[in-house]
Amino acid sequence: MTMRIRKVFFAAGLVSALLAGGSQVPAAAAGAPAPARTALGPCEQQADVEVFRKGGIPVLDWRENLEFDGRGTLWVSHIIKNRVEGYAPDGTLRTSFPVNGPGGLRRGPDGMMYVNYGVNPLATDGGIMRFDPAAAAPKPEKVVGGIRGINGLAIDAAGNFYLSRELATGIVKVRPDGTKDEEWTRAADVFGANGLEVVGDQLYASAITDTSSPVHRIPLNDPARRTTVTHLSRNLLDMKFLDDLTYADGSLVVASFRDGQLIRVDPDTGRSCVLASGLHMPSSVRVARGFGEHSARSTLFVVEASGRILKVTPR
Repeated sequence: MTMRIRKVFFAAGLVSALLAGGSQVPAAAAGAPAPARTALGPCEQQADVEVFRKGGIPVLDWRENLEFDGRGTLWVSHIIKNRVEGYAPDGTLRTSFPVNGPGGLRRGPDGMMYVNYGVNPLATDGGIMRFDPAAAAPKPEKVVGGIRGINGLAIDAAGNFYLSRELATGIVKVRPDGTKDEEWTRAADVFGANGLEVVGDQLYASAITDTSSPVHRIPLNDPARRTTVTHLSRNLLDMKFLDDLTYADGSLVVASFRDGQLIRVDPDTGRSCVLASGLHMPSSVRVARGFGEHSARSTLFVVEASGRILKVTPR
């Protein structure tokens, strides 16, 4: 049984609570472009959360990842319905097209959008697809295939791809020409990575299958010199099931799938605090960029396994 299936079962066990109107997941339940600067405020202050787009049936309406193209569209991967969706700043659906098991979404240094495919547990193939966000009817094309068991995606300024694997050791590096950098992957000795974020010459990775819920820092030019920024779990019962993460105003913001939280982490000290709580199985968080009135200096967006898309504004 893969981690994705176990995560689905865990999420399914929370559906009744969500449908009953519970506002918080029970705690006891088992670069391409320069990083955006976001004013998150003091660590002790939480954020306001509002629904940008309503979800449907939890888990069945699972939205896995999201990314802004900087041109006014928010792109979302709908893992269960096998589609990538494009939303306008007012929340309306602009476009949608099929991708088998879409996962991590990122904008590349070339302005194109990239999305992992084959992320669902029954997929027989996996890899990366590319599409033009400016096209009236985007048509995804395969960049690289033959990589199963992937989830998260990051892209550095040189156009190299990094793919996380929840049940394997080593983050897969793929060069811009589609060839794999096997040596780099072996040196990036991280097991169970999920969220990935490139900040300058560093790659940050959250681990979903490590019981200590760590966040790692991996130098792009020397992956063997990785360090651990923090461990967010005290013990097995406190395991966070860390999902995607983003960088904002000098901090990392990590989605805790299990606890329904966004956790703010200082990458220099490892100090952490809860930025937002009461979410329904959040799987990804990104900083708004070029998205109408939603200022990149004050707004984060989140997708959930509940199907909702949330707008999170630090106080």
